[in-house]
Amino acid sequence: MNLPESVGNRIRELRKAKGWTQEQLAEAASLHYSYIGGVERGDRNISLETLAKIITAFQVPAVEIFRFEDETDRRKALDEHMTLISDRSTEEIAAITKINREVIATMGYGVGAKKH
Repeated sequence: MNLPESVGNRIRELRKAKGWTQEQLAEAASLHYSYIGGVERGDRNISLETLAKIITAFQVPAVEIFRFEDETDRRKALDEHMTLISDRSTEEIAAITKINREVIATMGYGVGAKKH
């Protein structure tokens, strides 16, 4: 798989995690929906400017576009979590992080520890 296809697949994953259609992503990024389809298929060699519009629409760190992993339930769950908090303020994200740490501690796992 080449880079445009990998980026396109990742954009599709993030769009679906957000529950958006191609039309909704296109509107949020000020692009045409057919263009989004071409990007997701890897048919378009998009510019950095266009990529920036898509990243801004998702409100995720740019590195998220380049996280190429096998599509797994874990990756989907992490993407959904990222999109849920992406439009929150810094203070809200800090509060959510604190709650997550408390839940993980209650479950008997240290932060960063993995359940086996």
